[in-house]
Amino acid sequence: MIHDLPALCRQIRRDILSMTHAAGSGHPGGSLSAVEILVSLYFGQMRLDPARPDDPNRDRFLLSKGHAAPLLYSVLARRGYFDPALLPTLRQLGSPLQGHPHMAKLPGLDCSSGSLGQGLSIANGLALAARRTGRTYRTYCLLGDGELQEGQVWEAAMTAAHFALDTVCAIVDDNGVQLDGPTCEVMNVAPLADKFRAFGWQVLSVDGHSLDALAEAFRQAATRGRPTVLLARTVKGKGVSFMEGQPAWHGKAPNDQELAAALAELAEGGTL
Repeated sequence: MIHDLPALCRQIRRDILSMTHAAGSGHPGGSLSAVEILVSLYFGQMRLDPARPDDPNRDRFLLSKGHAAPLLYSVLARRGYFDPALLPTLRQLGSPLQGHPHMAKLPGLDCSSGSLGQGLSIANGLALAARRTGRTYRTYCLLGDGELQEGQVWEAAMTAAHFALDTVCAIVDDNGVQLDGPTCEVMNVAPLADKFRAFGWQVLSVDGHSLDALAEAFRQAATRGRPTVLLARTVKGKGVSFMEGQPAWHGKAPNDQELAAALAELAEGGTL
């Protein structure tokens, strides 16, 4: 295990930028915003063993916002699921690191994703399966805030509460920006806390870039009788000044000069 998690977060941000630069495409903005969320899960909260990726008792993670695949790939590699030397092959023909996660291609993936709005429904299915088979694993699902414009998300939210799926923990990467602009202007999804509470969920608001706050929120999420959602306040493009809060970096790879500038900001010992 890595004990210097802030340094790990910087490394993962460097991975994201280098991977998308090498591919010439990808989604850096929403990958950078959720780094601390996945690091908190994979290096602290989740019960898992990279040597046994198919362990039936492992906790499950679903990347519903599948375009943030560069983040998930970096976290899996740094956690020991595969060699980090594979990371530069993102989106290359024949690489297991496809543009969106493909569970048949890579160990450590609990679902394929990319079509927005589906992840929470899959999480519900896994939680119901655990209940029927007597297993105790928890299921975590990361959604984008723009993704909450999909009606299926709210059908899944209603289902999770109806069946009291208290092993389901959804996390909303609430960075306020999607491909076409600010989420509140494209299709406002606020007030999220009130909506999830109305659907019967426990709601926890958290600083999505604070590892300590996330760790405490995940501890509180282990409540009984109802599902939990973490509304994680984040910054699109976090860690790179010229990317932060900019819709243009939702799905654009950095060029040579931009990569050099971004990596300089994320140099070892730098601050976020």
